[in-house]
Amino acid sequence: MRLYIVFIFAILPALSGCTSGQQQKTYRIGFSQCTGADEWRRYMLNEMNRELTFHPNYTLLYEDAGNSTARQISQIQALVDQGIDLLIVSPNETSTPITQAVEAVFKKGIPVVVIDRKIETESYNAYIGADNVAIGRMAGAYIGNLLKGKGRIVEVWGLPGSSPAQERHRGLREALAHYPQVQISKELNGQWEKDTARRVAAAHLADLRTADLVFTHNDVMGLGVYEISKAAGLDKQLRFVGIDALPGPNAGMQFISKGILTASFLYPTGGQEAIETAVRILEGKSVKRDNILNSIQVDASNIRALKAQTDKLLDQQYDIEKQSRRIDELTHTYSTQRNTLYITLGSLVIVLVLGAWALYLVREKQAAYRKLEKQNAEILEQKDKIEAVSKQARLATEDKLRFYSYISHEFNTPLSLILTPTEDLLTKKTVSPHELRSSLSLVQKNAHRLLRLVNQMLDLRKTDAGKLALKASEQDIVAFVRDIVQDFRRKADKQRIDLQFITARPELMVWFDGEKLDKVLFNLLSNAFKYTPKGGLIHVLLDVRDNQVMIQVQDNGEGMTPEEQAHAFDLFFSGTKPFNLGNGLGLALSREFVNLHQGYIDVQSEKGKGATFTMLLPLGSAHLAPEEREGTPVAHSPVILPELDEVPEKPAPASGQKGTLLVVEDHDDLRQFLVSRLSDEYEILAEPTGEKGWERILEAVPDLIISDIMLPGLDGLQLTQRTKADFRTSHIPVILLTAKGQMEHRIDGTRAGADAYIAKPFNTVHLIETIRTTLANREKWQRRMNADFVSQSGNRQEKKFLNELTAHIEQNLTDTNYGVEQLSRDMGLSRVQLYRKVQALLDMNITDYFAQIRLKRAKYLLKESTKTMAEIAYEAGFSSPAYFTTFFKQHTQQTPSEYRRSSSVNA
Repeated sequence: MRLYIVFIFAILPALSGCTSGQQQKTYRIGFSQCTGADEWRRYMLNEMNRELTFHPNYTLLYEDAGNSTARQISQIQALVDQGIDLLIVSPNETSTPITQAVEAVFKKGIPVVVIDRKIETESYNAYIGADNVAIGRMAGAYIGNLLKGKGRIVEVWGLPGSSPAQERHRGLREALAHYPQVQISKELNGQWEKDTARRVAAAHLADLRTADLVFTHNDVMGLGVYEISKAAGLDKQLRFVGIDALPGPNAGMQFISKGILTASFLYPTGGQEAIETAVRILEGKSVKRDNILNSIQVDASNIRALKAQTDKLLDQQYDIEKQSRRIDELTHTYSTQRNTLYITLGSLVIVLVLGAWALYLVREKQAAYRKLEKQNAEILEQKDKIEAVSKQARLATEDKLRFYSYISHEFNTPLSLILTPTEDLLTKKTVSPHELRSSLSLVQKNAHRLLRLVNQMLDLRKTDAGKLALKASEQDIVAFVRDIVQDFRRKADKQRIDLQFITARPELMVWFDGEKLDKVLFNLLSNAFKYTPKGGLIHVLLDVRDNQVMIQVQDNGEGMTPEEQAHAFDLFFSGTKPFNLGNGLGLALSREFVNLHQGYIDVQSEKGKGATFTMLLPLGSAHLAPEEREGTPVAHSPVILPELDEVPEKPAPASGQKGTLLVVEDHDDLRQFLVSRLSDEYEILAEPTGEKGWERILEAVPDLIISDIMLPGLDGLQLTQRTKADFRTSHIPVILLTAKGQMEHRIDGTRAGADAYIAKPFNTVHLIETIRTTLANREKWQRRMNADFVSQSGNRQEKKFLNELTAHIEQNLTDTNYGVEQLSRDMGLSRVQLYRKVQALLDMNITDYFAQIRLKRAKYLLKESTKTMAEIAYEAGFSSPAYFTTFFKQHTQQTPSEYRRSSSVNA
């Protein structure tokens, strides 16, 4: 133990020294940039950031002054306030204010590196930039040779106060001195910016038309002048030479590749060199005071090679930055792990000092860690399982909530057909035997339907709880199936469906539970009848295959989508159709009953090509437990099919009816009850679907619509919205009759445009009074619309319709041949639709409306003009003055002349 302690205390100083030696001082470099075009500044900053990746202990604080000297001065002060160790400054121009700001920084002992442009002071440590005079000479020599010693040049300056612009101009002049016939015909101030160069070029197009070449102090100004020249048709005449030759998608090398620039001269940004110089200064190494960067000529002869190199360089820069980020991540990880290691070593030292027993505790602790990791892994695994179960439970809960919402609809419909006829009978003092029998029959049918739904739900609950026992006996399954099929014969004959039971076996003894198999076959046949159209076929096949009896129910109905087929036996799945509790329970319960028999049930279907349900039951009794065998067969009892009974014929309309009502309800019994109950007072039209209901609305234009919400296909809300949105039908009141009585459902109905919302089970008196009140309110509105044809109140669609109708009539008022036929074509309606629409809105026929408008026009002309009676008659659309006088007196009890005189006296 003593040896351990001596060893630990011996290595602690070494570890401490290693730690302190590995710590590096960090530096903050401030960079204020206020020069060049945006692309050039970005490229300089990228070069700096690329170089900084090799110096992780250096941080760059960047400020962009946007070519504003005043802003740059304030930014320099802000960088100093942040405690920078060195300042890199790229001044916009060599003005006194920026010089004073740099001198102030230098006097504080902060090293200064000036980049790109010089300032009027010696208070800096190093200058980095290209020789702008030499670049100007290179450009001048190239231009002289390009123009073959003769031509006119337009020179576009940067900022005239900046040293690069002045030096480039001087170098250009020196080189062109050797070409006397090459003249600078115009100097423009582009201020280093593309947009400024465009503006000055547009203002000096006359100078450009007489020039042979444009020389710009940077490439982006060259692009701006080129765009203006191209728009003026001068791009073929002029050549363009610039300075910068930067790589990238919007820089000089790209312009040369596209043929925009003839040549450019590389103007290095110096970003990399600036960082290298700053690092050397901060590390106490010597640096050159003036660092001049070299330039090269870039034109069509070398652009391809240079562009390939620069593109490669950009890719490498991206890789370097990516690796740098990765290094930072690894460094952070290393630092975290190192700190953890130090803490662990310190803890180990304390443990060793305390004694040998601590070593044992450390080992125990390590074992505990391993155990804890194992437990954590187990906990995570259990957590994942819990989350999966929770997700399944959440989905199941959502399905159940949706299922329960549909239960109310399925139960409320038969409840309505039980309560409503019962209440109706109780309110009547005398009831005929036929009416009493019909109402009680309706109550009985729907009570049986409710009983079947409740029994199916109870059976399904028993299967979930595992309490549903099989009581099988050996019976002739051929006779059993034949009897069930025969129960559906009446329904098949009524709908002209080819219902057949097909088997080659006269009898077949099978062990099965007759009560449960009866429900399975009933559900499969009910489902087939529901989705098979009139004139279709339903075939039930029975055969033996692989020691199993196979029963198939085939139909040629509408079939299923792949999704519906996959979930056909799921309890809470409804697919694309509205959920039906009877079918939803029936198929799910059928699968449970078949599974109790150790059998198998499946469905094969294709959309539009029908469905085939296949059920397989094992032969013999070896698969049954002793308690599942029952010696006494259960005889088949006739199936009560309340929903399969014939619907009575529609009653003949009674005399003295007050209007036409359309009932849209998919439940046959409820639809027929409404027809029967309302037909004494109204003419009733009835349809089972929203699509057929819409067709009937357009055809008949009823006075009121009663619709269920949950309809197959086009539901009640969609039907209401379509009715209210179409100007042909927007005036028709809509009453929604549905099991969805919650407030949010009522709000949805009101938003759709419904005039009333009645929840099932409903009271017949309430329904009838609602219909009467709605129609009475419509009559009042008609009278108001009749008093003022284009009222400011009322439905927007109806006002639009009346405005359009009145406009057509008034525009053709002088045409005596313009009548209802032409008006209906102009309005896009049939003659019948137009008559019914106008009658519903104004409580008058369209011919009377014509007459009212003519009369109104005549009155106006008699009061406000001095025209003769003949002129007024023809202008108001009357065929002759004599007919006009007769018509006017019939409607006003005055002749036109008397009306004019009385109007003058009153005035």
